[in-house]
Amino acid sequence: MLANFRTAALFASILASPLAAQFDGMLANKPILDAHNCYPYEKQWADRIDRALSTGTPVAIEQDIAWYQGRVVVSHTPKTNGSEPLLTDYFFARVRPIVEAALKENKPETWPVIILHFDFKDTQPALLHAVWNVLGQYRDWITTAPKTADPHKLMPLKRRPLLVITEDSDEQEQVFFNEVKPGELLRVFGSAHSIRITEKDAAARNHALVTLPPSQLLSEKPTNYRRWWNNSWYEVEEGGQPKAGEWTPEADARLHALVDHAHREGFWIRFYTLDGFEPGHDSGWGEAYNFRSRAAVEKRWRAALNAGVNFIATDQYEDLAEFMRQNHFK
Repeated sequence: MLANFRTAALFASILASPLAAQFDGMLANKPILDAHNCYPYEKQWADRIDRALSTGTPVAIEQDIAWYQGRVVVSHTPKTNGSEPLLTDYFFARVRPIVEAALKENKPETWPVIILHFDFKDTQPALLHAVWNVLGQYRDWITTAPKTADPHKLMPLKRRPLLVITEDSDEQEQVFFNEVKPGELLRVFGSAHSIRITEKDAAARNHALVTLPPSQLLSEKPTNYRRWWNNSWYEVEEGGQPKAGEWTPEADARLHALVDHAHREGFWIRFYTLDGFEPGHDSGWGEAYNFRSRAAVEKRWRAALNAGVNFIATDQYEDLAEFMRQNHFK
């Protein structure tokens, strides 16, 4: 209960700040389930989007994007072969009834109902321009903001049922922001530049990463385009999920510090990916993000909820959704 009061007080201070245009009351008072890798792999697990949507809204849905012979496809790898579903078929056609129902109900205070999260596996200009054009086909669905000549002038978001976010590459910013004329509407919003940790360099860099002050990890300010901060769990616990031990007060304080810094600066914040399953219960998720038990991941889920993380990514969509309901967060 105290944690919920703390989170409410933090968001109240954010909404009273000069950066209120960033939050605009939207996403600022309820952590959201982020359906990680919500697409088929090699024709398997094609039901992931249905599973994610079955958890209720609001929900974030990650779609990894690649290019196949002039078509925008959903793929876990840039090496496509034509078996991958089209973005328009797999995502937009599936969410159409939900978005159109939201538009008919016309309750903007409940929008967005779906956050579409792009993870581009290829950033060639042809693909980025094609995605921009796809979003143009659904402009009536999409949350927008006017392009500003000064990128640090944040404009209020015009809410629609769908909010589109993407990650931090400068190639994406070039197409999705720089090439947009002032006064025209932005269709997608990028993340702050992030320090990325992989298994290859984790041992060498993670100790420094997990001890750096949040202000050094995120030193830039939000822009009209870059409005959120994407984080691995290596910033919270040394070694990330594979080497996490007991959840400690120190780790909890670290998580709160990262979230609080992001919110004070005016960013939404995401952490990926919080899984916890026993051997033999992997449904195509892999071990990279696995805390190895349900009890272990529930401690992190609870901590993330209480800290006010905006997007909590997991492969266990139904489990996190039920946990959020039990704890009055969904």
